[in-house]
Amino acid sequence: MSVTADFEAANQQYAAQFTKADLPMPPGRKVLILTCMDARLDPARMLGLSEGDAHVIRNGGGRVADALRSVIISQQLLGTREIVLIHHTDCGMMTFSEEGLRSKIRTELNQSADHFAFLPIRDLRRSLADDKALLQKSEFVLDVPITTYIYDVKTGAINKV
Repeated sequence: MSVTADFEAANQQYAAQFTKADLPMPPGRKVLILTCMDARLDPARMLGLSEGDAHVIRNGGGRVADALRSVIISQQLLGTREIVLIHHTDCGMMTFSEEGLRSKIRTELNQSADHFAFLPIRDLRRSLADDKALLQKSEFVLDVPITTYIYDVKTGAINKV
């Protein structure tokens, strides 16, 4: 059975009690948060966010290179003026190499993935520094405060880097 039936039932309950129709489109706290897609991370709960507070972008590893388009839109059209980058311990992006994944795709799908940059992570502090630098060097990104954290999946704590 598909999980979508569960989603639909949960959404019916959510929609029946929905009271947030008047939230403005721009995020209230004017912040953009970029983090990993890992299912163990709940950005709203870990940071005390409510609907309408922040833009939250998630991708494999929480990497800036995959999110730059959304960062630009968030800043230019919706007024965000601060960025938070969160990488985390025990990240799946630390379990493979660029060539290893490309090889797997060639073998299992008979396709070339040479045009993708999968951006595996070797060192969390280094990946955060690289991503922060990418934002700071981009001519498309505003000069705004950028804060970096490592989230510990064992304790739930964020640690500023």
